[in-house]
Amino acid sequence: MIFSELYSVYYNAVAKILSLAVKGEADEKALHHIISQYAFSESMLTILPSLREEKWQLLKSDMTTPLRHEPTMPLTTLEKRWLKSLSLDERIRLFDLPFEGLDDVEPLFTPDDYVIYDRYCDGDPYDSDEYIKIFRTVLEAVRQKHPLKICAYNRRGNVMVLNVLPSRLEYSEKDDKFRLIFTGCRHADTINLSRIISCRIPDEEIRLSCEPVPREKRTLTLRVRDERNALERAMLHFAHFEKQAERLDEKHYTMRINYDRADETEMVIRVLGFGPLVEVIEPQSFRELIIERLKKQKSCGLK
Repeated sequence: MIFSELYSVYYNAVAKILSLAVKGEADEKALHHIISQYAFSESMLTILPSLREEKWQLLKSDMTTPLRHEPTMPLTTLEKRWLKSLSLDERIRLFDLPFEGLDDVEPLFTPDDYVIYDRYCDGDPYDSDEYIKIFRTVLEAVRQKHPLKICAYNRRGNVMVLNVLPSRLEYSEKDDKFRLIFTGCRHADTINLSRIISCRIPDEEIRLSCEPVPREKRTLTLRVRDERNALERAMLHFAHFEKQAERLDEKHYTMRINYDRADETEMVIRVLGFGPLVEVIEPQSFRELIIERLKKQKSCGLK
C-alpha cells in the first residue's frame, strides 16, 4: 500500500510535529499530544521511535529539525492516479464527492485489475438513483443526529415502518452491503440499506423507544509477526474497530480487537487474509472457526 488515504493521519501528524520543530516549539509533551489527537493510539509504537531514533532523519534528539520551512503536502502524480482509481469505484457516487482536475490523469488501477473472493454476489445496487437518494438521506441523518422515519421490508418480505435515531453506517466486505445501526426501536437495531423502500427526516416530532437492543460483544486476541509490514497492514485493516496493540519483542505484537458477534464470519475472512503472519490466540471458538474454514478450502483444492 502506498498510503492509507489522502493526507493520511500519519503524514498530518508528522507534518504538525515538524511545523512545531521549525518554530522551535517541539517537546516530548507536544509530540504525545499531536499523535494522540491527529493519529491513532497505536501510532505511538511507530511514529515516536522513528523520530526519536532519527530513523526518518526529520527530527534531531534535541527536538530541532534540519528543515528550514514548514512542510506542505501538494498532490503528487501518484496520489492523483490513486484518486482517479477511487473515482472509478461504483460506491463513490454515494458520497457525492468532487474529483476535479483528474480528466487527463491515468488511474493507478481499475476495477478490472482485481478479483475479490469470499464475497456474496447480491451486493447493494450502487448504480440505482433511488438507492443513492436513500443512502444520502441516511448519511445526513447520521451526521446531523436527526431521527429518521423508515419504510422497509423485514426478513419475511413484509413492509414495516420504523422511527429510529441513526447511530452510524457500516459496510460489510463479505456481503458488499451497507447497513444502518440505530437506536430508538425495541425490536431491532440494524437494517440493511437495500431493504429500505423510502426514508425521510421528519419535520414533526416522533416518539422513540428508550429500550436498547442488546448486542453481543466479543474480543479477539491475535499474535502478529511483523514481516512484510504485517503490523501496519493489520492496523489499517482493523482501523475502524476498537483495539489495543502491545509489543512482545522485535518481531511480534499482540492485538486485541473488539467486535460484534454478528460480524464473526467477516472477521474470520479478514484474519485469514493475513495467512501465517497472524495467529489467533483466543477465544478457542474463533480458532475452531479458522480451522473449519481452512479444512473447507483444502477440500476444494485451494492452497
